Amino acid sequence: MIKQKNYKKTLIACYLGFVTQAISANFAPLLFLTFISTYGITFEKIAMIPLVFYFTQLLIDLATTKFADKIGYRTCVVASQVLSAVGLVLMAILPEVLPVPFIGILISVVLYAIGSGLIEVLVSPIVEACPFENKDGMMSLLHSFYCWGAVGVILASTFFFAILGVENWKILTFIWALVPLYNTFNFINCPIERLVEDGKNMGISKLLKTPIFWLMIMLMACSGASEATMAQWASAFTESAIGVSKTVGDLAGPCLFAMLMGISRMLYGKFSKKLDLTKVMLVCGIMCAGCYLLASLSTLPILGLAGCALCGLAVGIMWPGSISISAQKCPGGGTAMFAFLALAGDLGAMVSPTMVGSFSEMAGGNLKIGLLATTIFPLILVFGLLILKNKISK
Repeated sequence: MIKQKNYKKTLIACYLGFVTQAISANFAPLLFLTFISTYGITFEKIAMIPLVFYFTQLLIDLATTKFADKIGYRTCVVASQVLSAVGLVLMAILPEVLPVPFIGILISVVLYAIGSGLIEVLVSPIVEACPFENKDGMMSLLHSFYCWGAVGVILASTFFFAILGVENWKILTFIWALVPLYNTFNFINCPIERLVEDGKNMGISKLLKTPIFWLMIMLMACSGASEATMAQWASAFTESAIGVSKTVGDLAGPCLFAMLMGISRMLYGKFSKKLDLTKVMLVCGIMCAGCYLLASLSTLPILGLAGCALCGLAVGIMWPGSISISAQKCPGGGTAMFAFLALAGDLGAMVSPTMVGSFSEMAGGNLKIGLLATTIFPLILVFGLLILKNKISK
């Protein structure tokens, strides 16, 4: 008797994979001021930590187009969890044992960024390859776990620091490392299928010559830009617009944004069978542009906060939605397609927040001007979706 494969194990492993990525992306930024006071690191050097993290992810996105299929999904995704756990553990150890603490921090960041990049590229195609009926809904629900992971990291870390003190951050680092360590065994044991059968893969050259693929790349880049801009600047915007403390700013800014983004993805996951994904993304793109305009042009602080928070609701569908549409329109794209999509999303996530800083600096430190400039990204996304809708109707 053939034992039926339990794909729920695969789903749980993939959910925790995105929670691991959320830990990697959101925990270290909570310690920036601690690193400065403890190790005497300058603000200029601290700014290199997120840069190194996202740049490493970009390199991994690009590299996986070549080696993921050859090595195999299981080997790569297990390595992602091991590297994430090792990177987090070493962040608490290396700064104490190396003569230059900052080098120890960067080594740790590179290791868990490699793990994070592998998670980003591989987890979506692993779920896409599972024999589930409602792929759109599954993809949206899957990506909601990054949001819940981010909320959990911010809330739990804030609570831990309030009770035990931020000076005990190394204990918390070891605790967070247990998540990818546990999930390593999940990925070792769960069923994992091939996304595209042998001989049916489009190949990179054919994929790059497909016009609709480049439209998907544009949608993904704008999705990454729309999401990351508000996620990275929400705390600073909340503090500057309302004048609250750092703790309240973190909870009312990025935490509320991530929470609404998670709710958005869960709601679409629940009702996706009754909804047209392209139309939903069009509405979300328009709503996102409106939220950026509300946050940047409003003279009332409470409206600015509303724009910031509701933006999470608007951008929630964009990233997983772009992946789902790409899987539908380029079914033979394989792992390379998911890697290029992740690369485009990360590029958008790097460029747009930097634009906010540059335009704000040019405007004399006015953050609202920077946010206003990046309204262009959700508008381009809406334009791209209209082109796609027109192609589908023809």
